[in-house]
Amino acid sequence: MRIIDTHLHLIYLDRFSYDWLEGAGINKQWDAPSYFAEAEGLGIEAALHMECGGMNPIAEDETDFVLAVHPKVIGAIAAVTPETSDFPTQLERLAALPRVHGVRKVLQSDPDDLSRSGAFRTNIRRLAQHNLNFDICMQARQLPVARELAAACPDVQFVLDHCGNPLIASGDISQWRIDLAALAELPNVIGKVSGIVNHAKPGWTTNDLRPAVEHVIESFGWDRVVWGSDRPVLVPNGGLTRWVEAAREIVSGASADEQNKLFSKNAERIYRL
Repeated sequence: MRIIDTHLHLIYLDRFSYDWLEGAGINKQWDAPSYFAEAEGLGIEAALHMECGGMNPIAEDETDFVLAVHPKVIGAIAAVTPETSDFPTQLERLAALPRVHGVRKVLQSDPDDLSRSGAFRTNIRRLAQHNLNFDICMQARQLPVARELAAACPDVQFVLDHCGNPLIASGDISQWRIDLAALAELPNVIGKVSGIVNHAKPGWTTNDLRPAVEHVIESFGWDRVVWGSDRPVLVPNGGLTRWVEAAREIVSGASADEQNKLFSKNAERIYRL
């Protein structure tokens, strides 16, 4: 089963600074060769780099760098600031890079009203004319806010990162299930099966993750899901190999075509690879 990883973070401490890194417990170099040394044996044949806030001095430098760092890093989702007046200029520069397939502004720590402003939404709507996706990274409680944003920008393709961050370790994901299903009703939103390892208890089993993964697939359908590793953020609570094995086990009862859609075919179409 070939896999395209749609959510790889590469950390190059010798080139960039990352304000969030130390608190994540992964404060070291995470380069492309070390990733593919593990990933290739798992069937991962290519990856999209997900912006990780490498500031030296601007996030666009990070995107430009990672696009040349390894031949199997086949594209990037770049960091942007849609809340700023210079966003159209940012977008023009990023759109000129042939392997930028989307953008992201991490919203999980920002006020909910940031994405509700007229200026923010006007800027997000600009993505459609450049054929660029917007990856949504919000907390589980913010899924209704994500729905508002996607509904206000119907011509933009959104990708929901990390299954919408269900708090699996809490033992109660009932509200997340309701809000996730409501978001999935919008045809311009894709569900990304990634990032949930970080929300599970230490020593988690595949069955701990199964309800969340299965609900995402059931809500979005096999044609609107992609897979991502979230490496290295997932490393302290399981690691890449364990996550790949768990994901494969969870969908092992699906048809070969359905599994291929999750692990590679949908990514090729949705991110225009």
